[in-house]
Formats: sequence, C-alpha cells, structure tokens
Amino acid sequence: MVNLSVEFCGVKFKNPLVLASGILGITASSWRNAVKHGAGGVTTKSLWLHEHKGHRNPVIIANEHYMLNAVGVPDAGTQKAQEEIGKFLKWGEAPIIANIIAGSVHDFGETAEEIAQIKPDILEVNISCPNVEDEFGKPFACVAGDAARVTKEVKNRLAKMKLKIPVSVKLSPNVEDITEIAKAVADAGADALTVMNSAGPGMAINIETRMPILANKVGGLTGPALKPLAVKLIYDIRRAGIKIPIIGTGGILTGRDAIEMMMVGATLIGIGTGVHYRGVEIFKKITDEMEEWCQENKVKKITDIIGSVHVIASAAKRSEAI
Repeated sequence: MVNLSVEFCGVKFKNPLVLASGILGITASSWRNAVKHGAGGVTTKSLWLHEHKGHRNPVIIANEHYMLNAVGVPDAGTQKAQEEIGKFLKWGEAPIIANIIAGSVHDFGETAEEIAQIKPDILEVNISCPNVEDEFGKPFACVAGDAARVTKEVKNRLAKMKLKIPVSVKLSPNVEDITEIAKAVADAGADALTVMNSAGPGMAINIETRMPILANKVGGLTGPALKPLAVKLIYDIRRAGIKIPIIGTGGILTGRDAIEMMMVGATLIGIGTGVHYRGVEIFKKITDEMEEWCQENKVKKITDIIGSVHVIASAAKRSEAI
C-alpha cells in the first residue's frame, strides 16, 4: 500500500487533494460530498464580510481546453459562512480551508476575525480582488507591499485573538515576478502559499452574434490550459529559496498532473475545474492514479516526491562542479 497522507502546516490530510475554492464550495453538504468522493480536504468559496452580489448570467463558458469564469464571487457574508463551516467542522471527517476575500486591508482583517471565531483548520487569503484603496484598483496580489500589508493585518488579527490558525495567501499569476510577491508575504508572516489563482482575464466571442459570450465580457481563465503555468510558478518560488508549504492549483485533471505539481514543490493539490471535466469522482480517480504511479515507481510515501525536481537539479549541479 502507498501512503498518500500529508501534513500541511501541522494539519493532517488523508491524501494531498483538496477541493479548490469556488467549486462545490457553498454548503457543508457539498463539502461532505467531495470528501465522500475522495477529497482529502475542502476549501470554501471566497467569503466576504457582508453579502456580495455577483455578475449576471451568462457567467461561465467551458471547452476541452479551458474555462472562463465571470461569476463575480457572490457570497451571503460571514454569518452564513459560519453556519456552514460550523456544520462541516462538527462532522469532522476532513480539514476545511476557509477562503476569505475583501477590497480593503481593514476588511480583510475584519473578515478574518469573523471567520476565525469558528476555528477552521486553515485560512486562505484571496488577494486577487481589486484594491479599492488603490487609485487604479490594482489587485493586492500584484503589488508586493500591498500583499504584505494584507498578510500582516490577517496575522495580527489572529494573534490578538490568540489563535494559531495557519494562513495561506493565494497568489495571482498576473504578475511580472511571482517570487517577489511570494517573498513579501512570506516575510510578512504567511504560513503557506496557494499557487495559483485564475489567469487573464480572457474573452470569448460568439461569432454568430459578434458579441462577447459572457455578460461581463471577460472572465478568469482556468482549466487544463493553466497547468504548465502553475507548475512553472511553483518551480520558480521553490528555486528562489522560499520554503513555506504550497497548495498547488491550476489545471489538474489526472494523477500524473498532481504528481508533476508535487515534484516542483506543492504539498497539497487543489482540484477546481477538474470537477467539471471528470465529475466529483475526480478525487477518487486521481488518488487511484497516483497510487498506481507510486507502485510502478516504487514510491512508498507520496511525501517523498515533494520538491524532488529541485533535489535532482541540485545533485546534477554539484556533479558538474566536481
């Protein structure tokens, strides 16, 4: 038997696969369903301090290569979130990662404080929302200083509450140098990183009507096309010497995809749009595929492959030096 269990920031997962934010992540029952189908843990949809309206339909378009999403992050606010997370925690069969979002540093702190009261296993901070305090509305994730300020605010709020809930900051691929952002949030106290959020935005045109398909015109790019980008960003972060653990997400459809992402440095693997392509059964399918690969390659513990690409690269470099 292959041991697929991992430990992430002191939290134990029966396998590395977690439901990513925004997919099936609305109610305790949907989270339980993901776990029953093989997920090692779940992530909530992005939670706002107060009710937040999304965009009007149509909000999603998908094909075999990619998905465009312009849902607009709708949410009922922290009170509803507390109820649903509380139900899941009471069930107690798997860890839950609470994803929070806000348009200001202060609101990130307020939202973190509200959600932290019910003690989720991990707090994920989605900093890809436009910064309303910035003159041009540039997302926090795109400016190292802004990303660090949000991280410090959330960590300070938890410290005041005397809570040791690990904080993972979700980074955007839409930056010139992701290692600069990753280092800034790590130095600001982040316990982990989630790499990555959707890319883009992208656009699709209905060539009959000659108009954008999405009501919002543009949407975040997700799906299989993102995997090579996610792998490269995680590789770059690890090569830069940033050592805090990583949740890798972006385009994962198969066991081989998950293994590839772990080899460049991810400990947990977020499965999002993969649910659209392979159904909620994707979690069991991927763990079966990972176990089969491990058996064929004589890997007894999945943790042995984490970051192995860098180990081999370092060994090759030392050999060349000799």
